[in-house]
Amino acid sequence: MTAHLHETGTGTGEDGVNTLQAWRTGIDTHQEPVVYMRRDCPVCRSEGFTTQARVQLTAGRRSIVATLSVVDGDWLAENVAGLSESAWASLGAQPGQLVTVTHAPPLDSLSHVRAKVYGNALGDAEFSAIISDVAAGHYSDLHLATFITACAGDRLDLAETVSLTKAMIGVGDRIDWGRPLVVDKHCVGGLPGNRTTLLVVPIVAACGLTMPKTSSRAITSPAGTADTMEVLAPVNLDVRSMRRVVERTGGCIVWGGSVRLSPADDILIRVERPLDLDSEGQLVASVLSKKAAAGSTHVLIDLPVGATAKVRSAQAAAALGRRLQEVGSAIGLHVALRVTDGEQPVGRGIGPALEARDVLAVLQGTPEAPADLRERALRLAADILEMGGAAPAGGGLTLATQVLADGRAWATFEAICAEQGGLRSIPVATHRHTVASPSTGRVSRIDNRLLARAAKLAGAPTAAAAGIDVHARLGDQVEAGQPLFTLHAQAPGELAYALQFVRSRPPIFQISENL
Repeated sequence: MTAHLHETGTGTGEDGVNTLQAWRTGIDTHQEPVVYMRRDCPVCRSEGFTTQARVQLTAGRRSIVATLSVVDGDWLAENVAGLSESAWASLGAQPGQLVTVTHAPPLDSLSHVRAKVYGNALGDAEFSAIISDVAAGHYSDLHLATFITACAGDRLDLAETVSLTKAMIGVGDRIDWGRPLVVDKHCVGGLPGNRTTLLVVPIVAACGLTMPKTSSRAITSPAGTADTMEVLAPVNLDVRSMRRVVERTGGCIVWGGSVRLSPADDILIRVERPLDLDSEGQLVASVLSKKAAAGSTHVLIDLPVGATAKVRSAQAAAALGRRLQEVGSAIGLHVALRVTDGEQPVGRGIGPALEARDVLAVLQGTPEAPADLRERALRLAADILEMGGAAPAGGGLTLATQVLADGRAWATFEAICAEQGGLRSIPVATHRHTVASPSTGRVSRIDNRLLARAAKLAGAPTAAAAGIDVHARLGDQVEAGQPLFTLHAQAPGELAYALQFVRSRPPIFQISENL
């Protein structure tokens, strides 16, 4: 993939301006802009640039800050700035366009990050400076990782969590629905198949409440809410389209990345996930900043608790719930909580298409509809209906059940899908393999994490039809050879990888002998 470009007008001119020709490398560096330059190029030599330097690139009227990777080799010409996919898209350059290369401006906010590393508490001004630079793309992944690590564990107190949340709200857009009450929900995650949002939104909207739902795509899970909804309808809506859908139907289910709400959070999450650092303060700021930015006034938080869920004990759920409510109060949000069972997956399907199938089964009231998904969604909808005043205290469950049973929820969901671009058919995987119980006994434990990992190896969520169908639940009596779950894949290689993983790990389903 050698870059063959003309050398005219590149290098360091008499006016001291450094220019190179832009070339799209096709290298995916995820969301971090990266620029590649030859070690012997005139700009590197004159400026003393080294790998990991932060450089400013300007093409026309657009400028970005990128991380430099120095190249030794003939695949890149010395007069060329090779741009990663992220850098190319952010800069908006054209092939061969001259790009001005300079040292990136110094970041004063990094002094606050260093202060946090050494254990100092930060206030509103410090968090605002940091998050402004994060949202502007001024931080490299190294800077982001340092900030995230400095805040991880219990290193953010309540006041700092409030300051961080406010800063994250402040750097993005904020929707005003012009209504005194706008409801929303969020699940802290860690539970495969827990796709209640696609049921709660139409139930609540059918009862007259406003519920604009912005959801995430999967990062480390087999499916995010946006991935599952995208199987059924488009989710890449801008704010104007999102507003139109909500005004006509009372609700929506869209991808949060298509609207600029708390953009710093998306950047931080990208680095948090590979680090696998659980930070209560950052989780709270992440969730509530997006809810506030989306114009919500009342939010229900679902806290699944289980040995292999994200929240592993009742004590941890109580502490996290307390922090969510305290920070919510500080930024003007009413936050309610529901602690739910997180010991096993919800529904039968794990993966976008399989979860979408379960959702439609519940909405349409078919015999194969998963009872646990239905009941969980009804409980959450009941809480929101009571919180929003659509049902009296204690009457939410009756109303939610009626709306689901008489078809109003299904009609509302159809309307939402139509407004978002039209209801789609659910794809079906071409390759399957059923894993059977090795012995007779009772299902005594299900490992959510291993189940999710196997679904991802089968291709989910990139391959929408891939994933896992769960056939047994905790407490079920099973016979030797009885199906426990079925792997679904679009490619035989992915099915083989998933099956190899299942066979090489401790049993995902633990079968205890009958006593």
